[in-house]
Amino acid sequence: MRPKNSKVSIIVPTYNEKEHIATLISELFAKISAPLEVIVVDDNSPDRTDELVAGLKNPNVRLIRRKARGLAGAFHRGILEATGDIIGWMDADATMPPEVMNQLINGLDESHIAIGSRYVEGGSDNRHPLRVYASRAINWLARSVLGGGIRDYDSGFIAIRREVFDYVTIIPFGYGEYFIEFIYDSYRAGLKIKEVGYAFRDRSVGISKSAPSLLRFLITGSRYVLRIFSLRVRFLTGRD
Repeated sequence: MRPKNSKVSIIVPTYNEKEHIATLISELFAKISAPLEVIVVDDNSPDRTDELVAGLKNPNVRLIRRKARGLAGAFHRGILEATGDIIGWMDADATMPPEVMNQLINGLDESHIAIGSRYVEGGSDNRHPLRVYASRAINWLARSVLGGGIRDYDSGFIAIRREVFDYVTIIPFGYGEYFIEFIYDSYRAGLKIKEVGYAFRDRSVGISKSAPSLLRFLITGSRYVLRIFSLRVRFLTGRD
């Protein structure tokens, strides 16, 4: 069971998210009753997202400015800085509801890890049909190759107990495929994983960073596939 009155650290990576970030931060503090810190990791946003966050002057919001770019690396840096007993992370683009993060935190009473899932009961994926199809195909492949019964292997929306890092770590490489490896390693370590259904809502402002063009979309998908098979090879060759 999670410690009573656990402090929560929520990590939010940003790159050109000035339209959403202030609202997201406000909603996180409104929805989460536990002691909370929000860690914004900004990858040198040209739209000056970092300046907007700094201007909030909230002592419980920490801003980390990076020159580098990369989603997995941003989450990894935020985790290193987090002080909470519970650590969560999510996107900044208004696709993941803050109230669901509170549900994930509550789910840690009985689990080590709680994932916001688009593909279990109560979940839905409301993006363009091509993106939904691609995500479902990736998840089908991950379940088939890696096992574990996880329905949303590339969710990226999660809360965990800090002790999870005694067993697994995040590999700060790549885009969303880092999450597949993290969840697979957690499953292999015998950690209890819970999925909580939620409605993933497509971003209303800006362009998705995973698919700004068809070429980028295909490249990102191929990286997911390669990561899945490399994890299976690692297991079969005894390198787990």
